[in-house]
Amino acid sequence: MTQSLFLVMDMMNDIVHEEGFGKAGYGVQVKQRNVLANTAAAIAAARAAGVAIGYVRVGFSADYREAPEVSPIFSGARKNQIFQLGTWGTEVHEALAPQPQDFDIVKHRVSPFYGTALEPILRANRIERLVLCGVSTNGVVHSGARDGHDRDYECIILEDCCAGVTPEEHRDAIACLGRYARIVQSGEYDWQG
Repeated sequence: MTQSLFLVMDMMNDIVHEEGFGKAGYGVQVKQRNVLANTAAAIAAARAAGVAIGYVRVGFSADYREAPEVSPIFSGARKNQIFQLGTWGTEVHEALAPQPQDFDIVKHRVSPFYGTALEPILRANRIERLVLCGVSTNGVVHSGARDGHDRDYECIILEDCCAGVTPEEHRDAIACLGRYARIVQSGEYDWQG
């Protein structure tokens, strides 16, 4: 069996919870697409197959010292006081509860690779395949798949475990990602492969 890591990315309360900051945008799409239930089922299937799981979360210190002021995305986080590490907003949604053996990968940019522990984790565990999901499809999933591809990892995207802020944003990102990754539905993915 190919050594895999299932990356569950930015499934944090600030973004995906119905009471989080993103409830009017991402929260709507997460609910309509059944992303949380689909992802919970995928996590259970991965665990049953013995596949390692890594949770990727974006987060900053309370003073946002890691957030670039010139970034349209992260200057908005500072302005709205979201993505603060150690708060409810940066915790993984309770429906997808991490376990002690799971990897916790904190990032300060869009990509799960940039400035994080992800690459050392992959090398130490001889990972060859990344299975990716998350919110947003055109943000962390897109960046993760492209960066993973360029680092010679096989990339699989669980399409029904992803969402954008609009259906069109998700659709367009998935259309582009087919160049870098295999796109599958979570219930059809063979975790034993």
